Amino acid sequence: MGSVRGFLFDLDGTLIDSMPHHHDAWVAWHARRGLSLDADAFFAATAGRANDEILAAMFPAATPAERVAMADEKETLYREIAAQHLKLIEGAQAFVMRARAQGLRLAVCTASTPENMALAFARFPIRDWVETVVSPADGLRGKPHPDIFLEAARRLGLAPAQCLVFEDAPLGIEAARRAGMGAVALTTTLPGSAFAGYPNLLASAPDFRALDPLSLTKEDHHA
Repeated sequence: MGSVRGFLFDLDGTLIDSMPHHHDAWVAWHARRGLSLDADAFFAATAGRANDEILAAMFPAATPAERVAMADEKETLYREIAAQHLKLIEGAQAFVMRARAQGLRLAVCTASTPENMALAFARFPIRDWVETVVSPADGLRGKPHPDIFLEAARRLGLAPAQCLVFEDAPLGIEAARRAGMGAVALTTTLPGSAFAGYPNLLASAPDFRALDPLSLTKEDHHA
């Protein structure tokens, strides 16, 4: 197994501190409909999932068009909040710049919508930090399927074992495992205990200030 040559970053909750805003958007969305919400249980169950998957489980009788409309409303609420308050995860930019300086290949691998990505990329130069961005908008299945990570490795010209994934959701760590990749958990959204038992987990940290790109590339990953 070769050493790590590429870093694959989730976006929401990993590079950008967006999850509190998604939280607030979902709370407002439920309130508009008079729906009760156990917020902790909801976010633990849905972290990392695409909206259509979340809404299909909530409203199995809804048509695809109805789910799209519901998702659009929730994401509009999110963007209204994020446009004013979105920040980077602590240490993210410095970490990425160090990784680039070391010659690592970089990608963003996200379940985010094109509109939400556009907002984040307009607010921060994330698109300029990486070589490629992969998402379900490319016709790929979302996490925990490995498709997005495998496509990123293909675009970077790397074997899966040469890629290390950075994620804030267990579904993302599982997707990395299925892709044959090691992973680092950012405990920005869920506690470290949520990631227990994943054999491909190399490290966990509250943010990027506790991580060093060089040391992470020297480990031998077994997914």
